[in-house]
Amino acid sequence: RWQKVLYERQPFPDNYVDQRFLEELRKNVHARQYRYWAVVFQSGAVVQQLCSVCVFVLTWWYMDAGVLSPQGLFGAALVSSLLGYVLFDAVDGGAGRWESGRTRWADLQSTLVFAAFTYGFSPVLKTLTESISTDTIYAMSALMLLGHLIFFDYGANAAIVSSTLSLNMAIFASVCLASRLPRSLHAFVMVTFAMQIFALWPMLQKKLKARTPRCYVGVTVLFALAALAGLATVSSVGAVLFASLLLTISCLCPYCLIRLQLLKDNIHGPWDEAVIKEDLSRFLM
Repeated sequence: RWQKVLYERQPFPDNYVDQRFLEELRKNVHARQYRYWAVVFQSGAVVQQLCSVCVFVLTWWYMDAGVLSPQGLFGAALVSSLLGYVLFDAVDGGAGRWESGRTRWADLQSTLVFAAFTYGFSPVLKTLTESISTDTIYAMSALMLLGHLIFFDYGANAAIVSSTLSLNMAIFASVCLASRLPRSLHAFVMVTFAMQIFALWPMLQKKLKARTPRCYVGVTVLFALAALAGLATVSSVGAVLFASLLLTISCLCPYCLIRLQLLKDNIHGPWDEAVIKEDLSRFLM
């Protein structure tokens, strides 16, 4: 009778296997089973980040066209930041702040230092790219915002994820676009708003997603509607295309993922590489 060993001589070829070989066949051992609405819920992070980029570009367009004043944007951003700051602590009752050991006075100091430095360097930001053509600035900004979306941390454990790189690319794009605004005050407000929407807003999103999922869903829907409404004032065709993109990401892509899971057919068996489960650290001394 054939035995699956190599240390004994047997009257069989080396590549011989008997009928018992396929008895150990297993399919989709480690396959994950997804639920449609759970995938739709997770896609909210992508939808929110796309809306953040859309709102940022629309805000820049309004300021460049003179529709939105820098004082009005700064006041609205300040009020929304205060509301978000209060909500950030109210969601978990201040438990996160207690664990980090950071005080409100330290947050106020950091905010004042950032605002002071940004305001002081706003004339430099305004004239930083004067020697570069406007078309190049727009192309660089589009590439940086695209890179921000690619490298953003959506919650996936992947090598491509880099929160630092994603934030730096977004701030670089904001500096490039701010340099094309009329005055230094515009550049200061634009960079400050970019820090709020690309650095502070995702932190609040993650806290809402972890603590209050229903509130997170409501905020995502309202934010998407606000982005679509703002885009509709600039281009109705762009609003329709952007709405189609959001629906595709949040509804169609999860459906395709669920359907493709049915076609998954990973096989496991005795032909897999051997996995040593015994602790061999004593042999390494």
